[in-house]
Amino acid sequence: MITIIIGTNRQDAVSKNIAHYYQGILKKKGADSQLLDLKELPKDFAFSALYENSGKNQKFNDFRTKVENSEKFVFIVPEYNGSFPGILKTFIDGLKYPDSFSQKKCALIGLSSGVQGAGLALSHLTDIFNYLGMHVFAIKPKLSQINDHFDGKEISNNLYNELLDQQAEGFIKF
Repeated sequence: MITIIIGTNRQDAVSKNIAHYYQGILKKKGADSQLLDLKELPKDFAFSALYENSGKNQKFNDFRTKVENSEKFVFIVPEYNGSFPGILKTFIDGLKYPDSFSQKKCALIGLSSGVQGAGLALSHLTDIFNYLGMHVFAIKPKLSQINDHFDGKEISNNLYNELLDQQAEGFIKF
């Protein structure tokens, strides 16, 4: 089972639609997946579930359990201010260290409305996952100007589709 993490809590985020799209790619290749939507996190988890409150917020503990029970992850990472959303970093900070990600595998997909495709965000996140002992798959599609190439259901850019297909194929075997 591959866990696809929607890396933002923004309402009506393109990231969620891309996660569903990618889930469809995995399904066509015979891989089971589940979505983990950061929009569903408890609103106060940064205060009620981290540090001295670790383990005290049952709703956040449900997220932690899903992560701990997964071996492979795909992170859908939108670009926010040249990096990734703070909610994603806070979520990672709330997980058990080092058990949550150590010796597990992940793939990253970057999204941006601009021209960079979240390249800096993926680099920053790769550094964090390397520190946590997670193995990061080398193919990292950077989907720039996503709003010009995605209508909410289909990606019209052939290169983007090829990159996502190559990543999914390789990541299943990874």
